[in-house]
Amino acid sequence: METITINNDKQSLNNVKVGKDVKIFNFVNAYGCSIDDGSKVGAFVEIQRGSTIGKNCKISSHSFICEGVHIEDNVFIGHNVTFINDRFPRATNDDGSIQTDADWHVEETRIKKGASLGSSVTVLCGVTIGERSIIGAGSVVTKDVPDGVIVAGNPAKIIRKIDNK
Repeated sequence: METITINNDKQSLNNVKVGKDVKIFNFVNAYGCSIDDGSKVGAFVEIQRGSTIGKNCKISSHSFICEGVHIEDNVFIGHNVTFINDRFPRATNDDGSIQTDADWHVEETRIKKGASLGSSVTVLCGVTIGERSIIGAGSVVTKDVPDGVIVAGNPAKIIRKIDNK
């Protein structure tokens, strides 16, 4: 892990492992995560602790990568993509007390090598998106997506297999 290009000194980069030739644009909030070689992170992105971004990824502006999201190499994340890591989110416990980290469990999500997620995609927790798959803009991914397919809709459904020509 070596150099980083930051286009604005108002970054919040706390305990972030950053690879060689990483570019991070304006107003990124990243903490406790890792971003590998050659990746680009657009403006207004949040990357939370425990998440990982592989090599040569493009993370477009206004995206939210929460704890427990693991993005492999060569992945494209479109604008305003949102990941979810809690299947039953609540602000308080049954007794009315505010929930803390001890009151919930992170459900990990994996985006495999070469996948592409269109703008405004929402990915529910516990999902794996297969290698080289494409998720259509605005889709809501509620279950695993196999390798090499195009999915779209709410909930996202397979449209067709990708021709490798």
